[in-house]
Amino acid sequence: MSDFKWGILGPGGIAKAFAADLQLLEGHSIAAVGSRTLANAQSFSSSFGGTAYGSYEELVADSAIDAIYVATPHPAHKENVILALNAGKAVLCEKPFSVNAREAQQMIDAAQANNVALMEAMWARFLPHYAKVREIIASGVLGKIHTIHADHGQRLADQNIPRLVEPTLAGGALLDLGIYPVSFAHMILGNPSKITSSGVLTDTGVDAQTSMIFDYADGAQAVLNTTMIEQTPCRAVVAGLNGWLEIDRTFYNPASMRVILNDGTVTEYPSSYKGHGLREQAESFKQLVLSGEKQSEILNWQDTIDIMKTLDQVRSQIGLKYPFEN
Repeated sequence: MSDFKWGILGPGGIAKAFAADLQLLEGHSIAAVGSRTLANAQSFSSSFGGTAYGSYEELVADSAIDAIYVATPHPAHKENVILALNAGKAVLCEKPFSVNAREAQQMIDAAQANNVALMEAMWARFLPHYAKVREIIASGVLGKIHTIHADHGQRLADQNIPRLVEPTLAGGALLDLGIYPVSFAHMILGNPSKITSSGVLTDTGVDAQTSMIFDYADGAQAVLNTTMIEQTPCRAVVAGLNGWLEIDRTFYNPASMRVILNDGTVTEYPSSYKGHGLREQAESFKQLVLSGEKQSEILNWQDTIDIMKTLDQVRSQIGLKYPFEN
């Protein structure tokens, strides 16, 4: 059977990590790469293979491609994804899926109109330890879940990385880092009934740090924090009546974890994972495309819309609005 052929739209850092991780997976290859400049595409293809194109339009027109991985800056996702979908290409779009829920809906509408697969590349959802988290929660061993704690902090604000500090690039901690704890909480508890947020904005007007409390209809709460000011432990805890699950640093990466029950029983789940962790989403998307399905059971379109609506509400509460939004 021939390889599943990927086209890379936007050959930046995350695309390079994606391509490198694909090398640890059989049945996948890079068939083409498109950039706004041919030189950048050629540099990428020299390392990872594939035909180099100096425009996104040429990339999406390549008939040899089975799917396109969109890895451009956040505000470009909608335009780039819809370009590929309109060309009849299945699309795996890097997180955050879009800048807001309105854009996300437009992208999903385009997937439906063109009858092609579309999935958010929230890669953590597809990792083996996240599958085990879902299994542990579903087993009921923890009892009713009442509390989630999760944080994601990296020291990035003082490094003057444009995509993080510039409002025109939808910068800030929330969309880049905070989406991990927000998506994690959604995976376990679903949509909050109430959101309380507080943020600290930079002098450019993006969030340097945001803290969130999500309340749920059943009385559960999620306490989440994201910051790009400093490193934090990047751990997660899911607590129920019978005990808790704790995921070590870095919780959204392949990580060791354990279940600790009130009776003192401890069950360890060590991690022996090799690689970055981006390849499971690629394999899952491949199977999705080959099956003829259009959205993933692990992270479906409604999940993505709901998460973006939550992020929209948090942004509204902390006063984070981007200049290109109406």
